[in-house]
Amino acid sequence: MKNIFYLRRLNMRYKSIFIVAVFVLSLIFGSFIGTAQDADEDIAQYAPIFYFEKDETCYPVDVSYHIDNSNLYMVDGTGEIEFNETSIADYNIDGYYLDNQKGTINDNGIINDYKTNKQGSYTVYARVDDTGSVIQYWMFYAFNPGTMNQHEGDWEMVQIVLSGGIPTQVMYSQHHGGQKATWSQVEKNGNHIKVYVSQGSHANYLRSFSGVVGIANDIVGNNGKQLTSSDYDLVMMKDQPWLDFAGRWGWVGATEENAGVSSLLGQAGPPGPMFREDGAMWNDPIGWGNSLMQADNTIFILEMVLYNFFTIFIVISLVTVCVLMFRIYKRHKKTGLGPRIISMLYIDGLNLKSIGNILCIVGIIFAFISLIYPWYVVSTDIQVTGYETDGMVDMMTIDGINGIQIQVPGLTGPMPMGSFMLPFSLLIGISLVFLIIASIGISHSKKLGKKYLGRGARLMVPVLLIIIVIMSLGMIPFESMVNTSEAAVDISEIIGAISGSPSGGQQIVTIPEITEQIELQWGFGLGGILLLVSGCIVAISGGVEVLANTDFFTQKSSDEPKKKNFKKPKTPKIPKRPEIPEIPKKQKEETVESPKPKDFEEKKKER
Repeated sequence: MKNIFYLRRLNMRYKSIFIVAVFVLSLIFGSFIGTAQDADEDIAQYAPIFYFEKDETCYPVDVSYHIDNSNLYMVDGTGEIEFNETSIADYNIDGYYLDNQKGTINDNGIINDYKTNKQGSYTVYARVDDTGSVIQYWMFYAFNPGTMNQHEGDWEMVQIVLSGGIPTQVMYSQHHGGQKATWSQVEKNGNHIKVYVSQGSHANYLRSFSGVVGIANDIVGNNGKQLTSSDYDLVMMKDQPWLDFAGRWGWVGATEENAGVSSLLGQAGPPGPMFREDGAMWNDPIGWGNSLMQADNTIFILEMVLYNFFTIFIVISLVTVCVLMFRIYKRHKKTGLGPRIISMLYIDGLNLKSIGNILCIVGIIFAFISLIYPWYVVSTDIQVTGYETDGMVDMMTIDGINGIQIQVPGLTGPMPMGSFMLPFSLLIGISLVFLIIASIGISHSKKLGKKYLGRGARLMVPVLLIIIVIMSLGMIPFESMVNTSEAAVDISEIIGAISGSPSGGQQIVTIPEITEQIELQWGFGLGGILLLVSGCIVAISGGVEVLANTDFFTQKSSDEPKKKNFKKPKTPKIPKRPEIPEIPKKQKEETVESPKPKDFEEKKKER
């Protein structure tokens, strides 16, 4: 009997322990499940809205498209390696790359295959970091037909930083860097952040008019496809088998030498999410984000002005023309426009006013010629294993027609540099036309000379700006903006040499990874020299006209005599008649009804 009671007590004890254990485990797993559910809800709540430019060809796609169409190689030249979407994780060291067999970096094969088989199917990958304070959204693109780089595969990312469950910051990836902003600075639709994706390069921007400021010259807009969270599959990155693949997601070159050159030229595929920027974007997202450039509202205004430059320029030009026409009309009414209309054409023999006009015309001709020649040139001669140039080639040019262009060796043609992509020829050409229009009807050389002086000074401004910009390049921290381990060139050394001698020079630069050298030359081109000379000539012509101090023509005079101002005589005031006082009513009645005579009444009775 005692044994039975003992067993019952023992069973009760085990039941109690079991119940407590179940309760504790339920709390633990319930908390874990609740946290996971909260994380999933946050991921969906803040899922981005992507805005693409109208000419975009590739959109976020699932990585299986790339894996299924690629062969796996080693950069040391080893042949094709057998793999699948699961076994690719075994290649977790650098030195491998996936090469999409549907095309190369020099054709549209991959883009065409993507359009045929995958366009219309969109995928965005998401994760919450280990601290639970960062939500990341990763996008994979099949091809990157960028202006500054063209390669297979492309990984980009945007992230949201939470503090106490409340979003405080966002970070957008852009090439090897990016931009950070406060939660209030980012455009949103509810809690869904807006991401403006640049055409081809897929860099992410905070505004639809951004991208024009920067070396990449990214084209951004909201005039193309728009993807909301309901348009794409939001896939959790956790436990994806391909995450551990440490190789490149695109062709890098058939040999190790070619791999170094392709990285230098922006032709190598990117590392995966866990290995982007040496793993900082994945392992230390807060640290990576804090290293980015802070968004600035003043820069937003500058970008908006540059983005709408042509519209603003046309409006200002039309207003200027109207003002000039009004002044010419007033001049015509007051003094006439003279027999030759344009005062610049008064050339009569060998005198100061004629010499001044001749010099101005010569200066204008030089200015127009300067627009078709380079103003500033940086040239390079590359003789490295795997790539050679045919002597010195222009790597960067500044001219009046194309603005600033940068030509990456190995790519086709020069590409405009966004931060200075302004039509200088249009600005200078219109200003010279305005000078000619403004000279219409000017009767005195001194007044015309002042206009020449001002225009000559303005023609020299672009040359001075080039010198200032080149000198200021040395103060830009390029180390934090470019992945120098991949670029394999000490950019700071190159920029420092150029900025230290902006007028011209020569430098031999060593490429550390392949221990070879390239030669650089830089300086003002023929266009820059002609522009500077034209400004000086026009300014000198202005000084000559001021010294001439003479009339170009006799001002017209009016045949009508001037009217004298006669004062109108004052009209004499007529005195008012005195008012006649009103007769009282009673008095009035007495006056009207006068008493009848007595004899009249008596005679009436007698009758």
